[in-house]
Amino acid sequence: MAVLDIVLYPEAVLKAVAKPVKKVSAEIQRLVDNMLETMYAAPGIGLAAPQVGVSKRLCVVDVSNPQEGEPLNPYVLINPEIIDRAGKILWEEGCLSLPGLYREVQRSSRITVRALDRQGVERVFEAEDLLAVCIQHEMDHLDGIVFPDRLSLLKKKLALKEWKRLREKKLEDDDEGDEAQPAE
Repeated sequence: MAVLDIVLYPEAVLKAVAKPVKKVSAEIQRLVDNMLETMYAAPGIGLAAPQVGVSKRLCVVDVSNPQEGEPLNPYVLINPEIIDRAGKILWEEGCLSLPGLYREVQRSSRITVRALDRQGVERVFEAEDLLAVCIQHEMDHLDGIVFPDRLSLLKKKLALKEWKRLREKKLEDDDEGDEAQPAE
């Protein structure tokens, strides 16, 4: 397994509608393993394939809390669909593709999801609260939507202005870190 590079907004792959997975092949299963490793290493609670530069309808989610002694509980969602939703919840969201940016986003508080698992078996399950929010957030990535797109026009503009500053600082810090590395 490998930790993959996470694509930063506004890369084009994050704005595109991802293509359906036609077959759950060994290549897709390797991608799932690498995405899980990447998500845990980040650390994060969700990761969509476009965030690692792959335009496929695939995401991984794990809202367990291992620091509190909970076992890992990853969900693999291939070609996911929300088939029912209810309630509303306001949740502060962040994103591995917009690190450091956080805003409250309104989502459905309960959803029913249909997706293929890592073996290609169709699963239908219900999710609520944080798990529901995380799945909706990751599924947005499959449709070329990032969480600031869910904000009012003014709040989105302010969030993206803040992100521009955060991104410039992150790129500067990354460049300084590269310079400090010895040449091979």
